[in-house]
Amino acid sequence: MELVSMEDQDSRVPALEPFRVEQAPPIIYYVPDFISKEEEEYLLRQRYVDKVSDLSLFGGLPANHVLVNQYLPGEGIMPHEDGPLYYPTVSTISLGSHTMLDLYEPRQPKDDDPTEQPRPPPRPTTSLLLEPRSLLVLRDTAYTRLLHGIAAASVDPLDTASLPLNAAACPSALPGARLVRGVRVSLTIRRVPRVLRAGLLLSK
Repeated sequence: MELVSMEDQDSRVPALEPFRVEQAPPIIYYVPDFISKEEEEYLLRQRYVDKVSDLSLFGGLPANHVLVNQYLPGEGIMPHEDGPLYYPTVSTISLGSHTMLDLYEPRQPKDDDPTEQPRPPPRPTTSLLLEPRSLLVLRDTAYTRLLHGIAAASVDPLDTASLPLNAAACPSALPGARLVRGVRVSLTIRRVPRVLRAGLLLSK
C-alpha cells in the first residue's frame, strides 16, 4: 500500500495523475504532446498560456507570470530554485526542440565553505527529457526542495543503462539515441500571489 503524506496528497492534480513520473521526487508530471504542432507554431508566434490556466494548477487561480526564454544549441542553465515568491508549482511548455532537465539536491553550507577543498560541479540526481510540445509540472518537494538546471550541450546521448525517468512517455527516448538540440523556446508559467507582490512593493 502506498503511503501518502498530507502535503503530497494536497499537491496532486487529479487530472494529471495519469502523467505522473513514477520513481521521481514528488511531484512531477510530464504530459507529452500537450499541444499540437499547429498550436506550437501559433505559440512560437503569439506565446499564449490559456491551456495551462485551464488546468487550475495554482489553487484554482489563473497563472499571472510567464517567462519566455529562447535557448540556442549548446546553451544551458545553472542549477537553481525558483524561490518562495511563487505559488509552489512551476509549469513549462517546450517549443521547437527538446532539452534535458536535470534535478539536483540542494546545496549545503559546507559547499560554500572557503576552507574546504574545491568541490567538483554537482551531479544531477536524475534527469527528465522534455520533448517539443510537452508540458512539465513540478510540485511539492520537486519544486520546494530540489534545484533544476540544463547542462550546456548540443547533443544528448541516451545511455542505455540510464534513460531519463520519463522515457516511457517520450517517443524519442530510445536506448543509444543521440538527440541533437535545436533552438528551443520555453514558456515557464507560474503564479505570483498578489498578497506577496503587494508586500514586496511595501517593503521597498
